[in-house]
Amino acid sequence: MYQTKIAGLGKYVPENVVTNDDLSKLMDTNDEWITERTGIKERRHIKKGDGNTTATMGVKAAKVAIERSGISKDDIDLIVFATLSPDYYFPGCGVQVQEMLEIDTCPALDVRNQCSGFIYAVSVADQFIKTGMYNNVLVIGSENHSGGLDFTDRGRSVSVIFGDGAGAAVLTRSDHNGQGILSTHLHSEGKHALELSLKGPSTNYWVTEIIADNPQGEDIPYYPYMNGQFVFKNAIQRFSEVINEGLKENGLEVSDIDMLIPHQANLRISQFVQQKFKLADDQVYNNIQKYGNTTAASIPIALTEAWEEGKIKEGDIVVLAAFGSGFTWGSAIIKW
Repeated sequence: MYQTKIAGLGKYVPENVVTNDDLSKLMDTNDEWITERTGIKERRHIKKGDGNTTATMGVKAAKVAIERSGISKDDIDLIVFATLSPDYYFPGCGVQVQEMLEIDTCPALDVRNQCSGFIYAVSVADQFIKTGMYNNVLVIGSENHSGGLDFTDRGRSVSVIFGDGAGAAVLTRSDHNGQGILSTHLHSEGKHALELSLKGPSTNYWVTEIIADNPQGEDIPYYPYMNGQFVFKNAIQRFSEVINEGLKENGLEVSDIDMLIPHQANLRISQFVQQKFKLADDQVYNNIQKYGNTTAASIPIALTEAWEEGKIKEGDIVVLAAFGSGFTWGSAIIKW
């Protein structure tokens, strides 16, 4: 079995900053309400005409990750793209990245696991490398949430949470025994699928039917729905379980964690997990305050920033953990 290491990291966020005060001009909300419940102060949104899409943001993050990895784009053997907001219903963003990076007929696949998407994508890449099929895999998480949110009073409880952005990682075969991805752990519980969902447009909810059935715009299923309290309750339970699962698999204790990077869903969830594990502030990285929830992009953006700020060093035990729609959840244990 080969070992997989992260050789390069990159991120990209749109320049357009949207503050809580900006949102208060669009809907009945305010900075205090948003901050108290989510910890979010601002987020980035694509601005019309700025050239950003889910795929192009992914490419921008990928170019940084590839340059930092020290390999050529032509050395990429596989692209794995995680998103819930692709540019098109089909094809997926993976093939768009292959085209934009001008990589010759590289295989590409898309992962649709929402907030857990990046960890699922990393796990897929890890298996391909460990089995020897591929040497270098480009993993991207990217989201354009702002293009599909309801910025009226009806959608305020959800729309204030999400932001746009992309993060990327180059995973490669490791020459250092014991360093790299030690294990990944994936789970799902589909019976709660509709507690955090977007039903249409889809083959069950075509746009023409939605408009005909909802002439006044009530109960439009192509805006996200979230049962916030139920999601929060399940998130804190599953975060704890999957982190402990990863530690146990590798004979590690909570005290061995040098850096925990949780999916940036809600600062209150991250703080609850931090308190439960009795981790110090410098052992947990959060940036939801300035980016909001960027779903599949949140972990790679946070991981990139933590590394750029020198908060992750060689030999550190880094834990990635996520929970989200599906319900799906997962963790990755890494020795840097």
